[in-house]
Amino acid sequence: QVQLVESGGGLVQPGTSLSLSCTVPGSIFGTYSIGWYRQAPGKEREWVARIRRDGSTYYADSVKGRFTISRDNAKNMVYLEMNRLNAEDTAVYYCNARKLNSPEFWGQGTQVTVSS
Repeated sequence: QVQLVESGGGLVQPGTSLSLSCTVPGSIFGTYSIGWYRQAPGKEREWVARIRRDGSTYYADSVKGRFTISRDNAKNMVYLEMNRLNAEDTAVYYCNARKLNSPEFWGQGTQVTVSS
């Protein structure tokens, strides 16, 4: 069973920063692209960012310029650095691993709450 594990969520004030981490099993880290999704209460899960195996990155318009996705190949970790957070960023954040014609894997999620 392949399991991704997120960490780093919490309660932060608007305008501040938070960094999320995703531990990716070594069996898939080198061959899958890794992404972050989020789901706010009462809303559908939405894509936030993705980093491909070659290091290329992609962002949803809602987070572009504020969030940065990165990967540490030595540690099998993917990070999401979130800056200038606002209330609309409040959600459960999920790590996702995807590869064409292969099973998709998810983490259990980590809660991010932005509130004063």
